[in-house]
Amino acid sequence: MMNDLKKSNRNIWLGVAALLGFSSTAMAASGNLESSDFVGISFWLISMALIAATVFFFLERDRVAGKWKTSLTVSGLVTLVAAVHYFYMRDVWVATGSTPTVYRYIDWLITVPLLMIEFYLVLSAITKVPGGVFWRLMIGTLVMLVGGYVGEAGYVAVMPAFIVGMLGWAYILYEVFAGEASKINANQAPASVQSAFKTMRLIVTFGWAIYPLGYYFGYLTGQDPASSMKSLNIVYNLADVLNKIAFGVIIWSVAVAESEKK
Repeated sequence: MMNDLKKSNRNIWLGVAALLGFSSTAMAASGNLESSDFVGISFWLISMALIAATVFFFLERDRVAGKWKTSLTVSGLVTLVAAVHYFYMRDVWVATGSTPTVYRYIDWLITVPLLMIEFYLVLSAITKVPGGVFWRLMIGTLVMLVGGYVGEAGYVAVMPAFIVGMLGWAYILYEVFAGEASKINANQAPASVQSAFKTMRLIVTFGWAIYPLGYYFGYLTGQDPASSMKSLNIVYNLADVLNKIAFGVIIWSVAVAESEKK
C-alpha cells in the first residue's frame, strides 16, 4: 500500500511539473506581463491558484474514505481543467488584449457539469440517489451554458440567449433547493453533509450570479462590449476562486469530517 501511495504521489507531481512547464512555454510565447495590466495579473494569479488547488485535492484523496475519493478526484479535475484553460486565456489576453470568450466557454462546458456532478456524488456517498437527479442537473447546466455562449458569440440576439441561459440556471436552483436532490439531502444526509450541501448551493446561487451580471453589464446595457471587457474579465476570474476552488474545499472539508468519524 505504501508503494502504491508513493507511486500515486509521484505521478501527481509529474503531472504538476508538466503543467508548470507548459505554463512557462506559453508565457514565453505570449510576451511580458505589464505591471499595469490588472486583467493579465488576475489571469496569472488564478491560474497559479488553480494549480495549487489541484495538487491539494489529489493529495488529499489518500486521506478520505473510499466513498469520498471520487468527489475529491472530480474537484481536482475541475481545477486542473480550469488551470490549463487559464494558461490559454491568459496568453490570449496578454498577447492581443482581447477577451478569450471561446476558451472560457470551453472551460465552462467541461468544469460546470463536473461541479454539478458533485451534488450527486456528495449525496451518493451517504445514500442511493436516483439517476434522474444526475440528468436533471446536467440538462439545466447545458441549457444555461449553451444559452450564454450563443449570445456572447453573436450567433443569436443577446437578450433571447440571456433568457435561455437564465432558465437553465433557474432549473438547477430548483433542483438543489426544492427538487429531489434537496429532499434527499434534508431527509437522509447527516448534519455535516447537509451543511456542505447548503453551502454548495449558496455558491451556485450567489457565486454563479456573477456570470449573468457580467453578461448583462457587458452586453445588455447599450455599452460597447470592448469598453467593459477589462472589468468583465477580472470579475469572471475572481468568481472562479469561489466557484471552483472554494467549492472543492467545501467538499474536501465534509469528506474529511465524514471519513474521520469513529
